[in-house]
Amino acid sequence: MENLEEIIEQIHQSFEAKTIARENALSQARKLIRESANTIRAVHRDEFSLAREHLNEARTLAQSLNKNLDKHPDLFFAGYTQDALKEFAEASITFALISNGNLPSPDELNLTHATYLKGLAESVGELRRRSLDLLRRNKSQEAEKCLQYMDDIYAVLVTMDYPNAITGGLRRLTDIARGITERTRGDLTISIKQERLEKSLAEFTKMITK
Repeated sequence: MENLEEIIEQIHQSFEAKTIARENALSQARKLIRESANTIRAVHRDEFSLAREHLNEARTLAQSLNKNLDKHPDLFFAGYTQDALKEFAEASITFALISNGNLPSPDELNLTHATYLKGLAESVGELRRRSLDLLRRNKSQEAEKCLQYMDDIYAVLVTMDYPNAITGGLRRLTDIARGITERTRGDLTISIKQERLEKSLAEFTKMITK
């Protein structure tokens, strides 16, 4: 028992260090979620320069989060940390698809494959929003491009037929992505048919009034 106090002191130091790391991680995770949300908001407003600024800040926070939790893998894989990184993945993917169509890889974002895939799945919702916004601007071709991205994403998500313990619950997000994609397809189909009908009516009216 002579070394009990020494053992307990080491445990105290360990817990103190982990508590500090946890508090820092919570703060960084909140900031990362905020910057990711701001990125997506700017993208939908076509403010791509501002979106890039927010995304760069989010990338810095994600890198810092990874580095600070390097010695605390249990905290790194905690729900709040991975949720924040998933939001970063979603923002990065959404920005890339809407601005240039070139996807960043998990390695480029320094994310686990499971977290990356969940961000990819959730980007489908943002692509639906973009598609509907484009339809309201009568840009059906660009809206169809978004739908194609959604189809491509769903097509790869369904190939990830692994246990939830491996994918982190990806199956549920895949099912949601399917529903979102099908609703978007229906909305787009109706909009294009209406657009064609209006064009035909306009041409017919023009012809009979000559």
